[in-house]
Amino acid sequence: MKHKIIIAGLVISSLFSSCQQFEDDYLDAPAQSTLDAALIFSTAGLAKGAIDGIKVPFAETNSYRGRFLPYYGLNTDVEWYNASQTAGDKADLCVYDAKPSNTEMNTTNNAYSMMFSGIERANVCIKGIRQYGNPAAGTEMGQLLGEALTLRAIYYADLIKAWGDVPARFEPITSETLYLPKSSRDILYKQLIADLGEASTLVAWPNETAYTTTVEHVNKAFVKAFRARLALVASGYQQYPDGVRRSNDPELSVATMYALALKESREVIQSGSAHLESTFEGLWRKYNEENTAAGGESLWELPFADGRGRMLFTFAVKHTAASDQFQANGANRGGVAGPLPFVFYDYDQVDTRRDVTCVPYKYGAAVNNVAKQELNTLDTWYFGKYRYEWMKRYVTSTNDDGVNKMYMRYAEVLLIAAETANELEGPGAAAPYLKEIRRRSFASAVQAEKVDNFVNALTSKEAMFNALVEENKFEFTGEMERKQALIRWNLLKTKLDQAKQKMANLAAHTGEYVDVPTTLYYKFKADNVSLDIYGLNRGENVDPGAAYSSTPWTWTGTTADVKINSLYKVGVNPDNRQFWPIWQVFLDGSNGQLVNDYGY
Repeated sequence: MKHKIIIAGLVISSLFSSCQQFEDDYLDAPAQSTLDAALIFSTAGLAKGAIDGIKVPFAETNSYRGRFLPYYGLNTDVEWYNASQTAGDKADLCVYDAKPSNTEMNTTNNAYSMMFSGIERANVCIKGIRQYGNPAAGTEMGQLLGEALTLRAIYYADLIKAWGDVPARFEPITSETLYLPKSSRDILYKQLIADLGEASTLVAWPNETAYTTTVEHVNKAFVKAFRARLALVASGYQQYPDGVRRSNDPELSVATMYALALKESREVIQSGSAHLESTFEGLWRKYNEENTAAGGESLWELPFADGRGRMLFTFAVKHTAASDQFQANGANRGGVAGPLPFVFYDYDQVDTRRDVTCVPYKYGAAVNNVAKQELNTLDTWYFGKYRYEWMKRYVTSTNDDGVNKMYMRYAEVLLIAAETANELEGPGAAAPYLKEIRRRSFASAVQAEKVDNFVNALTSKEAMFNALVEENKFEFTGEMERKQALIRWNLLKTKLDQAKQKMANLAAHTGEYVDVPTTLYYKFKADNVSLDIYGLNRGENVDPGAAYSSTPWTWTGTTADVKINSLYKVGVNPDNRQFWPIWQVFLDGSNGQLVNDYGY
């Protein structure tokens, strides 16, 4: 059963009553709690309620739920907002052309504000537990402090990912610290990495305690993996106010950070506390079934109650009807974003990840509450990782689906280990980790060729790195992690331009896509709902017979170039727009302390 984030009564809620909004929303100095902090943070049950309160801003209307998760990370070389060509503030968030006045974001309760609200809640908890809770490794208070440190790091990591440099706040707000300028993200990275190092000594491994039996609570495997991820980001390329570069801070050098990431990822692997699910489809079925048991592939999930969260609402295979046999979430749910059209054809045809990730159909109008699959056109695909039809719970809310966000999974640990081992020790050291990922992706009959021979042929550091860039693509399309990875590899514009060319070739059925069929053939399977499709695979050009109907498999209309060019706005250099601007409402409310960089 999914954990519901509830503050332990109004008394705990009052602890945070003065820190609901970011300081730029004219926050007053914190009021005295109606219950003394000494009692709250010396009593495990009350302290746990306060820690759960740190998570509340995740689900606020314009926070992660409805603004950050639906928009951040789209328009990479594998994913896009399906209406990118339609001008407007929604598309601007994805096509690297957001303005400070963006109407989707320029509100005081936006994700930017809610993240700082979460940070303030964490700061109150961290200070209180340190002062009154006697936190130590192996104790309940130690676990709670470790979780508070980690949740603060999550909020800050996402702030940096979306906005670059932001104010550093690691103590509860006072009247003296009400308005702060931005700090260098290098300072933030070092603090967060240190905090996660401390947290990793305090929290338990998955299933080591009753508290860590669910991935909705922080565990040691996640903390170490997340620390490894942050180390790679901190040492990677990114847009600073003076240009795209790596950090100049020697503490954030590639040598230092890669060594840390390799150490942390190897410790997670060696712990045996997490593992890949046996099949890729099984992983995503388990996710959609809302199985939050720890110890599998999911390391930590951003927890939503049944009536909050929009992961399927936004990203699922599209359902046209307001209700059908799989959902009653409202009309036209899912399908807001999807894989770029060529991604399906870049997979090896026998890679089991392909058909899970890339879906060429939607569910049409419902007759007697039953909807059938209908083919899209070549330029519109959906993420098959998110499916109402794989849920056990029938969603009846018309605004939210309640499915968690899987924030990090074990496959990323293996690929971090491979990338850092390749950099520090060479391709031979990286090979076992890459093989483990690919072994799950291919049937045993073809593993000698697709796993062993493929990986063994990667004998140079460059060849291994390039293979890992591709493997990340095949593993994580639809999880919106690609943008940050491309940025840290200094490949953002390069890969986006390659993607534009690939889409142009696919639309014309030329170049590397010359053997993609121009006609699809389809019929319904025995359930009279699911499509049996012939012609999706390269070279499937022979009419399978009268039992099948046919449809052109072409780019829609005559505006292929318009849609392709909307991957990023014409005239914009994505490398100079790696971050969103700070929204105008926060600039106006900052007492002159906040400004936008990067030419905004």
